[in-house]
Amino acid sequence: MKAKKFDQAFDAGEKLTEHLDLSNARRIGAEAKRVNVDFPSWMVQSIDREARRVGVTRQSLIKLWLAERLAQAEVVAKGSVARR
Repeated sequence: MKAKKFDQAFDAGEKLTEHLDLSNARRIGAEAKRVNVDFPSWMVQSIDREARRVGVTRQSLIKLWLAERLAQAEVVAKGSVARR
């Protein structure tokens, strides 16, 4: 499909995924990067308890909590910039 026809189909709201090769597609910024963090044993035990309660792995819970906290920090940062 030529680019012009592709653009027209996109503008018309047509489904275009059948025309794309997604075998090498990736989300920019979503690449995993390994980070080692040491926690006191009491904290690991608490994390594990909460992870079991919620039904997720320790790693998933930590990532979820960090994502929530970073989203909150971003809202606060945007609010402080808007007040200036």
